[in-house]
Amino acid sequence: MIVPRYFEDLGVLHEHTLPPRAYYVPASAPTASSPWEREKSDRFHLLSGRWAFRYLPSIHDLTEPFWETPDAAPEGFTMIQVPSTWQHLGYDHHQYTNVRYPIPFDPPHVPQDNPCGAYIRDFDHTPNPVAPTTQLVFEGVDSCFYVWLNGAYIGYSQVSHATAEFDVTEHIRPGANRLAVLVLKWCDGTYLEDQDKFRTSGIFRDVYLLNRPEAVLFDYAVTTSLGPVIGTAPATAVVEIRGSYRGGSVPTTAELTDHEGRVLAAGVLEPFAGYPDHTHRAQLAVAAPHLWSAEDPYLHTLVLTTPGEVITDRVGVREIESRDAVVRLNGSPITLRGVNRHDSDPVTGPVVDLDHMKRDLQLMKEHNINAVRSSHYPNDPRFYQLCDEYGFYVMSEADNESHGTQTRFLADPSWENQVEHWNEPIADNPAWTEATVDRMKLCVHREKNRPSIISWSAGNECSYGCTLEAALMWVKGFDPTRLTHYESSYYRDSKRRYDYSCIDLYSRMYPGIEEIRDYLDSDPDKPFILVEYCHAMGNGPGDLEDYWEIIRDDDRMCGGFVWEWCDHAVAAGTSDDGRPVFRYGGDHGEDIHDGNFCVDGLVSPDRVPHPGLAELKNVQRPARVVEYDQDEGLLTIHNDLDHTDLSQYARVSWEVRCDGVVVDRGDIDLTDPVPPHTSVMLRCEPRIPHAGKCHLLVTHRLARPEPLLPAGHVLGFDEVPLRNADGRHRRVAELAHRPTTRGSVQVAQEGTRIDVAAAGLRCTIDTRTGLPTALSVNGREVLERPAELNIWRAPTDNDRHVRLEWERAHYHRATARAYTVDVAEEAGRATISADVALVAPTVQPALRGRLIWTVTADGVLGLILRMRRTLGFPSLPRLGLRLFLPESMNRVDYHGLGPFESYADKHRASHHGAFSADVADLHEDYIRPQENGSHADCDEVTVSGGGLVLTAVGQTPFSFNASRYTQEELAARHRNTDLRPSGSTVLCLDAAMAGIGSNSCGPALRSRYRVDGHELGMELHLLLTTPDHIETHDEVTS
Repeated sequence: MIVPRYFEDLGVLHEHTLPPRAYYVPASAPTASSPWEREKSDRFHLLSGRWAFRYLPSIHDLTEPFWETPDAAPEGFTMIQVPSTWQHLGYDHHQYTNVRYPIPFDPPHVPQDNPCGAYIRDFDHTPNPVAPTTQLVFEGVDSCFYVWLNGAYIGYSQVSHATAEFDVTEHIRPGANRLAVLVLKWCDGTYLEDQDKFRTSGIFRDVYLLNRPEAVLFDYAVTTSLGPVIGTAPATAVVEIRGSYRGGSVPTTAELTDHEGRVLAAGVLEPFAGYPDHTHRAQLAVAAPHLWSAEDPYLHTLVLTTPGEVITDRVGVREIESRDAVVRLNGSPITLRGVNRHDSDPVTGPVVDLDHMKRDLQLMKEHNINAVRSSHYPNDPRFYQLCDEYGFYVMSEADNESHGTQTRFLADPSWENQVEHWNEPIADNPAWTEATVDRMKLCVHREKNRPSIISWSAGNECSYGCTLEAALMWVKGFDPTRLTHYESSYYRDSKRRYDYSCIDLYSRMYPGIEEIRDYLDSDPDKPFILVEYCHAMGNGPGDLEDYWEIIRDDDRMCGGFVWEWCDHAVAAGTSDDGRPVFRYGGDHGEDIHDGNFCVDGLVSPDRVPHPGLAELKNVQRPARVVEYDQDEGLLTIHNDLDHTDLSQYARVSWEVRCDGVVVDRGDIDLTDPVPPHTSVMLRCEPRIPHAGKCHLLVTHRLARPEPLLPAGHVLGFDEVPLRNADGRHRRVAELAHRPTTRGSVQVAQEGTRIDVAAAGLRCTIDTRTGLPTALSVNGREVLERPAELNIWRAPTDNDRHVRLEWERAHYHRATARAYTVDVAEEAGRATISADVALVAPTVQPALRGRLIWTVTADGVLGLILRMRRTLGFPSLPRLGLRLFLPESMNRVDYHGLGPFESYADKHRASHHGAFSADVADLHEDYIRPQENGSHADCDEVTVSGGGLVLTAVGQTPFSFNASRYTQEELAARHRNTDLRPSGSTVLCLDAAMAGIGSNSCGPALRSRYRVDGHELGMELHLLLTTPDHIETHDEVTS
């Protein structure tokens, strides 16, 4: 081997790197551009671009020192774009794992055949006599790397998502230069980078040079503190700048200005001995400071001037604290409406540019998200600057996760024993303390001046021990102005007592509601944060409102971060019908993988929002209707903002909808102040029809432009049911009270058939099942297959555990079996009653009950379904009727919850109304196919096309699903682009549908959302017509 084995030597984490420092880009003069526009600095030289590259499957294949070649690239090199990962360029292979290490667990050793990439970048350098020193900066290299410049060894570093900086002044030349880098796929640091993500390798963030004077302000820390409150705001604030130098101290002035360029304060950094990391400081007093918050991200400009160099930065004046177990910003409780975010792009993987970051933040703003956890590593430094500017709270997390230590082989594999031994190899092993603290320092030092960062997280899912205790103790000592976090301190062994004094937040992942309440009832001394909750995998999450009820109810619940922002997948072209093809774990020939567990976001890999994001938006709306007194005409709205008067922020309007038709509307003026966390009563006296299902829809819109949002942007809505004389949908009432029709109903029985006909309707009931096998109108057949009694659904990702019980009960194979079928005829009506059960091979009947079909002389088919679940059987996926209609019947009109899919616990993005869609558009195209597209609380659904119309009207509300795909097809396919249409329109009419929950990585579905009642049923009327016979609704009248 021609390079030293630093990559598995815990004694060498870095060699010849400069000390960690705050992120900034110097220039020769103050810059007016946005801080993330660093290319505009005359001292910044970007090296990203076209590099020569060679991939080697093993470090032992590297036998020649490629860094010594002075001119043309050595043999075997090709040109690639940097930043990039070599897996996304077609080298090596993709691999996704969640917990398990993808290599043998043998720390600190890594496989002998360690893949590597050799990089060469030729560039020209023009010396600057005012800035004669040159620093070489790498912002992200996975997993470790060696550097040479012009054949001279520069140094070594690791920690993939941290900045490594080298002084190359002695080796850089005027004119042509050659930079060579060797990147290894694995190193001892791999054991601390076992995050839930695709494993990628290479130079994946920018590389650049900084030209600087010989003596410079090298590092600085900015902190802000607030003075006494006078009235409602602090009268003063102090901005403290602490600095340290390289090459000797130099005169340094600090100037703070506001948005208009007015100088608010200025000073000189003077020697000061009170800080171990810095030697000088200045304290700038600001009168009547404009404070920073996510709701008002006001930034001051800080200019630090030294001889020959200027650093321009942004400062947000704010103060974060935990007091009385409540997280407070600027003295007021705050609520984190957050998401966990990985750097992830389907084409480039962890390589994300500014446009990608801005697109993410814009989508977040549009959906009422105000916080980001940088799971599970530091992001590109420009991401934090964007968060400062646009208004996001950030939990910045160190690049530290040793989750795979949990899954090593143990003779006793029980969860309790795993927890007992989880921390032994690394988290509580002193040999790993230096590496762990190093990662904490690299995270904190680089971003210590970002006002958006309110909390430091020591890492993720490592268990707990001496390494984390040391890291947290360091950060608490270095930066007491922010909160500290580490969730995995919850998991510790019984061998000793551990120190939690340096952890400010009590953090849990995926707790049940009852666990949260128990904690809050225990008189805690730390705020509770849901650092991961509501796992958004596939069709989900389904329990957001439940968590937000408790968050809104108790200030000690400071909010949380939904797992997670985006689906992770690798783009693999397009399908025959033009849809993107995405690959996940197991699609790349790898043996060790975790399947589609990475497809767990609120948006798709290419940032198409899933319905779960709309659900989150409305659950986290900044204003809520908390009460409506219909008799008095008074509407109570609560301001859920933390720092903003609602009367200045939002405009409120309302509509009354009756059976989906808007019958009245108006605006509500917020004339008086509505301070944060207060309520206001407003006059709202709409005209309400005396009959029909009526709702008051209250919509909140943004009153003024905000960062990333225009005025008029919809912030959310509330829906309130209204009382009237007859609150039924008019079609429901009409069918319930229609007069008995005189006319003929013909009944014929032969073998296993019962044929019933009336007014153009013809229905054939099978006496073996009690269900229709044929259904026609005016001679046109509607059913392409016999009707089915249906209790199965294509399991969602959140059904991954309960499906084992469902399948053990053979729900997926259950079919209807009739025992007795009776026919009763009377004037204008025929009734067929069937005692039935749902049966499956090897098990007893899961349900028993009765189906009562009626055909009346006016051609209406009625169904009364009454079923009893057999004692001991698990809760049901659903219960209802499945009909296979002609494919040409592809238009759906319905009255119920829309426009998004809706379930018992996932419907806050939807409201009651009349909606229309093509069948294809009702399908939610989750990457792994599963149950989707159901619509709850419906009164009526009409499916039409090809000269046929079928309308189902429920005497009790029902759910429906209309799809081109069967549930069997959805369950069988690996990927959405593999789905094949059934050739029919599959219509499911459900008496009950299980909720969604978040049990893919969270608590079991709450009992209130399960289909576990002993008795279940529904009443439907089915109306079949051809276009010439379609009925139209009358206008709603009051």
